[in-house]
Amino acid sequence: MYSFSSTVRYSECDEHAQLGIVALINYLQDCSTFHTESLGLGISHMAEHHFAWLLAAWQIEIDELPHFCDPITVSTWCYDMKRTYALRNFQITAPDGTPYVRADSMWFTFDVEEGRPIRIPESEAPYLTDEPRLSMPPTKRKLTVAGPYREGTPLQVSEQHLDTNRHVNNAQYVLMALQALEQDFVPHRICVQYQQQARLGDTVFPRIYQDDASWAVALCDEQGEPYATIELEA
Repeated sequence: MYSFSSTVRYSECDEHAQLGIVALINYLQDCSTFHTESLGLGISHMAEHHFAWLLAAWQIEIDELPHFCDPITVSTWCYDMKRTYALRNFQITAPDGTPYVRADSMWFTFDVEEGRPIRIPESEAPYLTDEPRLSMPPTKRKLTVAGPYREGTPLQVSEQHLDTNRHVNNAQYVLMALQALEQDFVPHRICVQYQQQARLGDTVFPRIYQDDASWAVALCDEQGEPYATIELEA
């Protein structure tokens, strides 16, 4: 398990002085990138071998959001690695171990020169540990939406949405979905499937589906094919 400690910053808080959803997801992403760097398998290693780890899907369960100035510990571990994908857990807890957030995720390796998924290189074996998977429902590899929907306001991808791979950062898709709903609520569960990469200048068209206390948002291209699908449960 890899862990680091932090304190919830004012710049990471929403209007209720709680850790914002995007900041929360950024903590999880930062933890995985810190983990790669700690093993000598980080950005420079991947660039040298022209591949990247990409997130295929994840689910995030929120018990409670920490507040401004609360100390937190963020942890991650890879509990399974197959031929073409790896499974990784995350936690955000209070220093005494009280859980705030838990997450499960599915990753794959992508050849950035060939533009295709590849078998996980042998160099990545040090990620795998014998720590067990968190007690969570199975993470869906595919999220299916159907039925009537309403269209949200289209938005254009700008520089602020991008990460080092020059496509929309994983957390930004969730922010787009929350903004499309135009509702102030903290989801208990967030499930995401990433289907294609949105890049600078692309236009994203939200399609919003609702079922009682849950929503699904398909963030689509001009042809109606989703960049990402996000399920949110209150």
